[in-house]
Amino acid sequence: MTAHIPARGTGVRRALLGAVAALGAAALLAGCSSSSGASGSGEVAKDTKADLTYAVWDQNQVKAIKANIAGFNEEYPDIKVNVDVTPYASYFTKLQTQGSSNTLPDLFWMNGPNFQLYAANGKLAPITDSVESGAIDPANYSSALNKLYTYDGTQYGVPKDFDTIGVWMNKSLFEQAGVPMPPKDWTWDDFQQTGAELSEKLKSKGAYGAAAGMDGQTTYYDTIFQAGGSVIDGKESAYDSEAAEAGLAFWADLIESGASPTMQQLTDTTADQWFTSGKVAMYQGGSWFRSALIDSDIEQDVVAYPLPKGKEQATVIHGVSNVVAEGSKNKAAAQALQAYMASKPAQQQQGDMGAIIPAYTGTQDAFTKTMPDADLQVFLDAVEYAKPLPVSKNTATWNTLETNLLPSAFDGSEPVDEVAEELAAKMDAALAKE
Repeated sequence: MTAHIPARGTGVRRALLGAVAALGAAALLAGCSSSSGASGSGEVAKDTKADLTYAVWDQNQVKAIKANIAGFNEEYPDIKVNVDVTPYASYFTKLQTQGSSNTLPDLFWMNGPNFQLYAANGKLAPITDSVESGAIDPANYSSALNKLYTYDGTQYGVPKDFDTIGVWMNKSLFEQAGVPMPPKDWTWDDFQQTGAELSEKLKSKGAYGAAAGMDGQTTYYDTIFQAGGSVIDGKESAYDSEAAEAGLAFWADLIESGASPTMQQLTDTTADQWFTSGKVAMYQGGSWFRSALIDSDIEQDVVAYPLPKGKEQATVIHGVSNVVAEGSKNKAAAQALQAYMASKPAQQQQGDMGAIIPAYTGTQDAFTKTMPDADLQVFLDAVEYAKPLPVSKNTATWNTLETNLLPSAFDGSEPVDEVAEELAAKMDAALAKE
């Protein structure tokens, strides 16, 4: 969806998912390498000699990555690792070309929306033998993230980081409005009522209580999950379900009540910009938004809340994984690096250096300390009830359908149920072609 992907190396925002649309299954199939489904021995001799390429898209993480590699080289001094950085905007275009010619990097970053396409086309090496040897233990990572990088019963990616969604609250605007902060065990009704009350009392200041938006990861996917629904059910869309319609209606109701700026206003100025400019009191956004708040004018006024509870508690989780190319000429060495990058020492180092929220459970303390008074622990606690970002082999195809159809439901120009049914039908047609 936008800028936090290159900045943090996690998350999946709408504007950049256009890069996924360039990925054609046919192009990858044309260069599909045969895969036996085996991932190697799971053990690598310490004197192994190899030159590896590790492809990433975030220059800001390179310092921490090189520190990890230094630790890896203490164990494997003769495995040389070159870090290849390609900006996110062209990363997957480049990867597609490499995939079709069987010249993928030895180890590389993968995100949820692209994963299934590469796994289904035999481009990724399973982590099965690394798990069986004890080199990697999936229990150290969120089960939702493990699921995100599992295809047809086999896991290929090892989570390296993650992000969850919460509500960023501007305490100063609550004070100006004379509205008390809600309890943290709040509900949908609490959110809606608080948003409307804040908007009414802040009207003279041109400010609003909350903000809707068109980012599924931070808004309507979460409420669909909270309503007990899903976005995709196997090979079919779930948008025409009662629960999904309830999750969409949450945002239509927020706008209709005046609690949120209109869809046109949010098109002109995005929800996060409304919040950072002090014009929205409650912004539902990702853990990555922290970087936009540190050293900002409103940093001291901000506190994080868990998402309000609907029928159930839920949040979207996403994270980047490290994957090994099935066709790597140095696959065993690449898997040794994959395992090291997944280890607690490497993950702790990544977190302590501020590069990411590491995926390894128990290594995230540094994240909470960056804004000690904001209760960032909310985003870590959310892992317990998190659900993986909805994806398929060609995620971008139906993401485009969402972008084209949902605004008319949110702005009230068309009934939510009719839009949801149309979206489901068109999404089913797209999924049938995968």
